[in-house]
Amino acid sequence: MRRKSASGSALRFRRISQRDPGRRGPGEILPCFGGCGRGAGGPPGPYKQRLWGRPFLLSPPFLEILLFSPQLDLSELQKQLEKSQSLFPENPSVWVKDMAGYLNYKLQAPKSDPTLSQHPHDYPYCLVSKDLRTIIKSLLSKAGGVLELFFDHCIYTMLQELDKTPGESLHGYRICIQALLVDKPKVATANLSKYLELLRCHHNRTPKCLTIMWALGQAGFADLTEGLKVWLGIMLPVLGLKSLSPFAITYLDRLLMMHPNLTKGFGMIGPKDFFPLLDFAFMPNNSLSPSLQEQLQQLYPRLKVLAFGAKPEATLHTYFPSFLSRTTPNCPTGMRKELLSCLMECLTLDPLSFSVWRQLYIKHLSQSSLLLNHYLETWDSTSKKVRKSLQETVHLFKVTNDELAAKGPSSAEDVAACRAACQSLLLKMKAGGPPWPRLALVLLVFIAGFLMHDVRTHGSFQASASARVLRSCGILPASQQAWNTVSHLSMEGYSWLEAKAPLCYTRVTSTLAPNLELAWAKMLEMAADLSGKCSAQLVWLSDHLPRFTEWLQARVPEFVLCGAEYLKELLLFLMKNCFLPAVDYLAAALEGAWQRWADSCDGEGSWECLRTQLTSLILSSWGYLQDTPGMIKDWASGILSGH
Repeated sequence: MRRKSASGSALRFRRISQRDPGRRGPGEILPCFGGCGRGAGGPPGPYKQRLWGRPFLLSPPFLEILLFSPQLDLSELQKQLEKSQSLFPENPSVWVKDMAGYLNYKLQAPKSDPTLSQHPHDYPYCLVSKDLRTIIKSLLSKAGGVLELFFDHCIYTMLQELDKTPGESLHGYRICIQALLVDKPKVATANLSKYLELLRCHHNRTPKCLTIMWALGQAGFADLTEGLKVWLGIMLPVLGLKSLSPFAITYLDRLLMMHPNLTKGFGMIGPKDFFPLLDFAFMPNNSLSPSLQEQLQQLYPRLKVLAFGAKPEATLHTYFPSFLSRTTPNCPTGMRKELLSCLMECLTLDPLSFSVWRQLYIKHLSQSSLLLNHYLETWDSTSKKVRKSLQETVHLFKVTNDELAAKGPSSAEDVAACRAACQSLLLKMKAGGPPWPRLALVLLVFIAGFLMHDVRTHGSFQASASARVLRSCGILPASQQAWNTVSHLSMEGYSWLEAKAPLCYTRVTSTLAPNLELAWAKMLEMAADLSGKCSAQLVWLSDHLPRFTEWLQARVPEFVLCGAEYLKELLLFLMKNCFLPAVDYLAAALEGAWQRWADSCDGEGSWECLRTQLTSLILSSWGYLQDTPGMIKDWASGILSGH
């Protein structure tokens, strides 16, 4: 009986005053969806709304909604809702259903596509006035236990209206769905399997499928997690269908654009969801059109961030097997490039990926040869940590290759390709760059050994050949004089400190100790006072610091990569324009100096000529240094005399 009465109550709304829609009665207002500014009636001029943060003027269909829809009297709506609550005080589902039926009957608008693709994401709820929003939310708060049933009612009623020949605009039900999911988005995701089955039942009715997808998708605009649940549970299974794929990808684009902070979506996309997306994005000749595939490729980097999560170093080894199995020689170029990049990322960030690779090596020889050759091509950019792990892995692969080659001709081509790649990598590892630290150490040990042998042979350093060479060049007397000077000055300084330091310490402590103690006490008082006054700010900081940390973790990698790219460009610029010209100039200068020295020695590189040249250079430098203080003194005297 209550169900019948509820239906009668909803039908009563269709029989309310059938006056001319363009006329206004006393106390009645037009449905200004979102507040029209002046008064309760229609807008005085072109109505402005915001789409993606940008203002735009409403098109004629929008204005037709505002100015030529059936008249909506909020007081009459309030009376009807109060009457419904008085008739069915213990059945809140009747209240909300009556409200939805009344709004849908009153708020008529020109028909549009089921997804409202030409409107903002929150249309038509964005045009609802503040008073009407208050009424809707107040009633929904009273019906907290039946909200899932009400959501089902709105969707099923919209599907029934689509079967009718003229039908209604469904704006009332859309407004109720949006008002409900803005505050409680989990209502839409409570039973997604039921809606997926409903979607499959209506697979040959595109408007109905799009209506279901639109209604469920409203949950994502309030919560990224719920939006991803809807997309993965409802839209991904139908991504290959020609009629539904455009809305699925457009919704995903809008969802990720509205939630730039992807940290809230970590953990939602797993390997079973990620790899179908990878295939759709990069495999040619799939069920997506080229334009949709290109749009999905643009969204793919953000989907990969969501899939890898907050700690890729602990999860990437679970993605490695699927990446490796897809990296075949017949794989398309774009797909292969992305797969190799992902495999290298797994091996770089998650060390467990190497152990997974070793276990899968025998069953994936052709894929492993591609990965090994890719490492061979990008060896210079590989980090030292990865090189060490890769070296151990390649040695194990080499042993495995020898065993496979000894067993027989099965997979001979793949084994040969892997053997060649492993051999090239091992040669690359052995070659490396010049071991400058080792060479310097060997040279230092050689010089020390030579000096020790020379001193031991001649009995003392003064009698050794090394001392004679240094003495003939003039280096030994100069170094001995410098050492004597440094030793004398050091002894004088130590004697002065030994005599003056205790006296200075006593004076400083007697003078500054009281002031320092007072300053320390004041500092402690100020710190205590400051902590008491800033306790609220400290609590706020402790509450918001985790959010800031999440934001920083989500964005820092991009900044770091950009900074590294800019640093690379700067180093290349300096290498090309500064370092290489400087090296050429230095080489030319050394060659010229060598030629001048050879000419001065008549082509004979004897020790006597070298000693003469070094002595001349030292004397000229010493004379220049002696003249420099006099020049500075004359310059300063000239400036002072001028003033």
